[in-house]
Amino acid sequence: MREPAFWLRPSSWIASLLSPLAALYGAVAARRMRQSGADAGIPVICVGNYHVGGAGKTPTVLALAKLLRELDERPVVLSRGYGGRLAGPVKVDRDSHTAADVGDEPLMMAATLPVVVSRDRAAGLALARAQDASVILMDDGFQNPSVLKDTCLIVIDGTRGVGNGRVIPAGPLRAPLSPQLARTDALIVVGEGNAAAKIAADLASRGKPVLSAHLKPDQASLAALRGTRTLAFAGIGDPARFFNTLRSSGVNVVRSRAFGDHHAFTADEIAQLTADAKADALTLVTTEKDLARLRDPQGISSSAQAIVPFAVTMQFDDAAALRRLVTDQLFKARDRRLRR
Repeated sequence: MREPAFWLRPSSWIASLLSPLAALYGAVAARRMRQSGADAGIPVICVGNYHVGGAGKTPTVLALAKLLRELDERPVVLSRGYGGRLAGPVKVDRDSHTAADVGDEPLMMAATLPVVVSRDRAAGLALARAQDASVILMDDGFQNPSVLKDTCLIVIDGTRGVGNGRVIPAGPLRAPLSPQLARTDALIVVGEGNAAAKIAADLASRGKPVLSAHLKPDQASLAALRGTRTLAFAGIGDPARFFNTLRSSGVNVVRSRAFGDHHAFTADEIAQLTADAKADALTLVTTEKDLARLRDPQGISSSAQAIVPFAVTMQFDDAAALRRLVTDQLFKARDRRLRR
């Protein structure tokens, strides 16, 4: 889906009209968050956000996986597999699965580390542990109570924040902000802007770490696009952020086209994008996540061969602080289990 514009406005008659439904949804979500979950027996680090849509969770998970490996840990990702048809539990296999099977984000992450997809996250714990995991990285699931989380790292966009601050359907929040803040162990503010400043100050006053990060373009991607005129397209939570990242990286974006989050591209849509780009001598560019949805077990489909993926990594302004946070949380998680 594509988020409605009124979710981003401070006040709206539509949001006010939907406030009774939002109150009901929020009460149920808040009560659900108070439930206890299954213990994985090993540390579980959850990377989530307060609202629906994108904020940089997947790049954060990949950055954490890299750090954990540097710490001699064996991270395994546990994902719901949003958009995939398989309920799981199943380990993602890029040689046999497609995004239609397991979701685009799990398929993309499986290129570099083990990923388990399970619609019932608690049911996926055993399979995740069976991959010789020493740490489970939950990609999303902050509001889901089925798994006991040792650490909850929340990713928030510095420019967008939490929109109008209202709960679904009146706004983008998945639950009232107060209980979500209470369960936050650290906040990661991505990019510039001060839309998250109030939330960051609140958490800092509670002694919770607040880290700053930004998306860094891959040099190979920049090299492939240097000197070209591009048609950029994306079906992610915040396509505008992707287009802005391209432009701020020096990529000449002549035209852009936004689709809904996790959009399932049809052959006709790709053919039309290809024809539009060819007509104006433009290079097609999209995100790695979007390209994952165009991949079949034999590789990228022939109709998408000419599309350039724009890869990014999450870079933390204070990498040492992130390392301290992770090592401290791992120690606490293991110590808690030893004391039981």
